[in-house]
Amino acid sequence: MFAMHGERNRFNRSAFAAAKTSFEKGTEMPTKLINPMNETLVRASPPPARLRSLQGKTVALLDISKTGGNLFLDRLEHLLRERFHVTKVVRTAKPTFAKPAPPGIIEQLRTVDAVVEALAD
Repeated sequence: MFAMHGERNRFNRSAFAAAKTSFEKGTEMPTKLINPMNETLVRASPPPARLRSLQGKTVALLDISKTGGNLFLDRLEHLLRERFHVTKVVRTAKPTFAKPAPPGIIEQLRTVDAVVEALAD
């Protein structure tokens, strides 16, 4: 608030002067407390039923874009096809591991029977 940079300098000094004047007069400046927590209500949904088998199913492999995740998913894709006779493997990746998957990827994942998310470094 009291940084001394460029055009912001005038505002900061006037804010400081107002605070100082209020203090000297014995009056309090208004205080507003803000809750930093997300107040959005989230309704829990029941988990989906477990698959009895992966045979004939479509499985999505979600790479969260961390180093090494693609190596893990390459091997997993091979095993899913060879050992578990998965019909189709859908590969997708988040643009960055630092943010949630975009809505388009979430919608794509809703269309498959199972999802594996790769976390690696």
